Amino acid sequence: MPAELNGPRLDPEVATAKRLVVFLHGYGADGNDLIELGRQWRKLLPDAAFVSPHAPERCAGAPTGRQWFPLNVLAPDDARGEDQRWSGVVAARPALDAFLDAELARRGLDDSRLALVGFSQGSMMALHVGLRRRRAPAAIVAYSGLLVGPDKLDEAKALSAKGESPPILLVHGDQDPLIPLEAMFAAMDDLARAGIPSQWHLSLGVGHGIDAGGLTHGGLFLAQSFRATGR
Repeated sequence: MPAELNGPRLDPEVATAKRLVVFLHGYGADGNDLIELGRQWRKLLPDAAFVSPHAPERCAGAPTGRQWFPLNVLAPDDARGEDQRWSGVVAARPALDAFLDAELARRGLDDSRLALVGFSQGSMMALHVGLRRRRAPAAIVAYSGLLVGPDKLDEAKALSAKGESPPILLVHGDQDPLIPLEAMFAAMDDLARAGIPSQWHLSLGVGHGIDAGGLTHGGLFLAQSFRATGR
């Protein structure tokens, strides 16, 4: 049985939620770390509900935080780290899929009304799971992350009702000391080779974090992606 996830939620400004935005936090944080983004996006997405689940495991590197999977080797270009990350996203996927299914059912929504927004390790999960759902989500936004398993994108077959891959926005700071900027461009190239288009936004002077420009760009991207579904 996959772990049962839970975390803080924000209801929409209108009476009934027509969209669902799910935040996936980074290594050593928890769901409280990103739920505030929902408050800042409410004006752009007044009919969206927001939820930010806590990752299923306690984090050895930050005892008060959580992790989607262990990280012992952090270098993106280290082969041992890639194997570890792949095993990690595969193991964590069932719990997240079950959570997404339950949240959508609770709101009476389907994947065309879903957006995944990840930061760092949460971005790895957002890309991995979002590209492998039964039906493509309306959007995926990945902040300061990287694409795990680029050689396994043949299994990333989530498509919309129109037969299209989910819209993807990659956002990265050019001064990120943990996951280098090159990881964003590598992800964009790997996705393109698999026939999955993506957009990107570079946050100048920003390290491993989200600045005001990246936040605004992400919110506008979600609003545009939701409108494009026509529902």
